[in-house]
Amino acid sequence: MNAAILTIGDELLIGQVVNTNAAWLGKELTRLGFDVKIMVAIGDKAEEIKDGLQICEKRADLIVVSGGLGPTQDDITRETIAEYFGKKLVYHKDVEEHIKKLFARMNYPFTDNNKSQAMVPEGTKILWNFYGTAPGMWLEKDGKIFIFLPGVPFEMKHIFTEYLKPELEKRFNLPKLVMKTVSVYGIGESLLAHRLQEWEKQLPGEIKLAYLPSPKRIRLRLQIKTHDIEKAEKIIDEQIKKLEKYIPDLTLTTETEDLAPVVHRVFKNKGLTLSVAESCTGGNIMGGLVMIPGASKFLKGGMVTYATETKISALGVPREIIKKYSVVSEEVAKEMARRVREIFKTDIAISVTGNAGPEKGDSDKEVGTCIIGVATEYQVEAHTYLFGQPREKAILRSISKAYEWAINKAEELK
Repeated sequence: MNAAILTIGDELLIGQVVNTNAAWLGKELTRLGFDVKIMVAIGDKAEEIKDGLQICEKRADLIVVSGGLGPTQDDITRETIAEYFGKKLVYHKDVEEHIKKLFARMNYPFTDNNKSQAMVPEGTKILWNFYGTAPGMWLEKDGKIFIFLPGVPFEMKHIFTEYLKPELEKRFNLPKLVMKTVSVYGIGESLLAHRLQEWEKQLPGEIKLAYLPSPKRIRLRLQIKTHDIEKAEKIIDEQIKKLEKYIPDLTLTTETEDLAPVVHRVFKNKGLTLSVAESCTGGNIMGGLVMIPGASKFLKGGMVTYATETKISALGVPREIIKKYSVVSEEVAKEMARRVREIFKTDIAISVTGNAGPEKGDSDKEVGTCIIGVATEYQVEAHTYLFGQPREKAILRSISKAYEWAINKAEELK
């Protein structure tokens, strides 16, 4: 069954508010088995709302609308809905009583403009809003279902989860979407697709595969729509195991969309310690790790030596090495890793130096160059990468690559 999502608000169109409601509703409706065919964001004017409803009605059997149900004069969705359905607005006593009780709990005065929220199109099925004053509304027209929800995210999510979802599940016995995502690190989209050609050819026909590229990783989404969830999960798991055989040299995980939690798990499980010396990543490698509770069990410390002089004075990188090889070089990356490991006395140290861009700074290396240094008791090594531009992309890929090397080296040691 097809679904459409319509979000209302000028603030969405001008970029003042990110349209998180549409993304959340899309995910939830997909999980329920609906095929989301269209998402539309419109302004607050009556004609725009009517146009949006017409567009969605042509494409879907279920239309879910979010926004425009507040008590202020610019919230005209109720009146517009009534006009669109050719119905009158009628007073709903229970809604007004609900609002009064809500205000009494919060010690707020009940004002005349709140009474407007007790006016709903005739024939409306109320979806109760425990956290707010605007009720959700269920209306039907020509065999199609229209759901109207408030735009406040936590109110919208509560109504959807507690009232709308159970009703839709009862009404429609839809096949559910079984979906798993694998994150692959250390490779570009086109090269990964080339390496996985044979794997893709042998995928069972019921599996739908999608590549989702980003600066840090490529996500592979495998999904099956079915009534037999257990069987579908088994089929997808089997294909993920086969995937590992085609790219044994790459880091991949189904546990997370970021590698920082994987670093946590690997280092804590193996009882290893880590230190970090950063330049072009500006402390973001450390920052990503300490955002997750428990980092102190393995992360002993780090240094952000952004300037060339700081690499010399704080880390102790010899000036002559920088002068001979350039500050962005494998030799300097090795020195950074070796010296930060000695300072914090850790099993493994990771360093990063590079030209994130858009200017070269103190090096003649190409903009977007990143060099990762790795030091252990047994070996010090460095690896050069060209991550290109823009600057944000180069930094994100550098962070991800540093995590990869930390994980790989930890796996080697124990």
